[in-house]
Amino acid sequence: MDKFIIEGGFPLKGKLKVSGAKNAALPIMAACLLTEGKFCLENVPHLTDILSMSSVLERLGTKVTRENGILKIDSGELSYNEAPYDLAKLVRTSILVLGPLLARGREARVFLPGGCDIGKRPINLHLKGLEQLGAKIEVRDGYIKAYAKRNLCGNSIYLDVPSVGATQNLMFAAALAKGITLIKNASCTPETVDTAIFLKKMGAKVKGEGTKLIKVEGVKELHPVKHSIIPDRAEAGTLIMAAIITKGEVILDGIYPEHLEIILSKLRGMGADIEASNQRIRVKGAGILKPIKVKTFPYPGFSTDLQPQISALACLAQGTSLITETIWERRFTHVPGLRKMGAQIKEKERGIEIKGVSSLRGTSVAAPDIRAGAALILAGLAARGVTEVNEIYHVDRGYERLEEKLSSLGARIKRQL
Repeated sequence: MDKFIIEGGFPLKGKLKVSGAKNAALPIMAACLLTEGKFCLENVPHLTDILSMSSVLERLGTKVTRENGILKIDSGELSYNEAPYDLAKLVRTSILVLGPLLARGREARVFLPGGCDIGKRPINLHLKGLEQLGAKIEVRDGYIKAYAKRNLCGNSIYLDVPSVGATQNLMFAAALAKGITLIKNASCTPETVDTAIFLKKMGAKVKGEGTKLIKVEGVKELHPVKHSIIPDRAEAGTLIMAAIITKGEVILDGIYPEHLEIILSKLRGMGADIEASNQRIRVKGAGILKPIKVKTFPYPGFSTDLQPQISALACLAQGTSLITETIWERRFTHVPGLRKMGAQIKEKERGIEIKGVSSLRGTSVAAPDIRAGAALILAGLAARGVTEVNEIYHVDRGYERLEEKLSSLGARIKRQL
């Protein structure tokens, strides 16, 4: 199994272009099932989650090819309406084929999805919303079976929490439903907005993306389109913090700073020098890091996907930091690894208290999930000695060629079998 070997203590310096957003590419891939034809998706990152989702689409009968960051999807006649266990267990967003399959063929069978073990990730909002659009849902033996005797019909749907996946799945189903659907308390994330923009290019009538109320007026048909995926804010935030934790200076191109406003504000509060302009961010690490208080919230709040990384940064701050997690109850899987490296961390209710230390020490740790793995890599970049990060297949699910990008900035990191 692959692992990263990191020799810490080298400031990152240079310039990088941020990859496309995995969390936008995956739902947009699912949306290609809504109609037959040939789609062209640009700026798609080369990740194992993308490969897994490609396999799900291929199992359904589509043709997927990739070349130079461009994904071509031919969603002609679908051969199957089932996303089976062996594929669905690999990527949580496999649940997003449910809405398109229902809307297009009135029937779908999807195995309960997998993904990172970061806590309970209920799909009840997906199922409840689809039922409100007229679908019949059965959950049996690990499978979700959904069907509709006639076309889905628009309705007013309130989401108990602003679920990203449920918002996207309901937009898909509503795009071809009869009448108007109102999705209340909808997700506002940039990835959801990008998905809505993609649907509108296809001919869907969507309004209100980026707000708590999304209106979808169903149409009779959609058509295939070409689309470029937005930059990955989670990757950008991780690389920014890599520069800060190593006291380096890095320029990131191809990123939307407005997607990272609260993150940049918190990092400036820790002492980092950050300049943001049109699709570019320059960051310079501080000599002394200040402690911080962070509480995760749905977008535009502080992203849960960057909480483990800023926790690693706080380990080297002068003072005590408090990190509170409100999204996932198992979002602190990075803590044992950081403690092993010398971090002083106390567990609190729904959070952790971090007393900064002067340095971390290299050792052998394991990546328990995507973002926790990223946090341990950041710690390794700053630690004294050599850090071995095992089980990096998690990291490969969310970061494209991370070791190559870090190496290009001067990091001493290599992949080893």
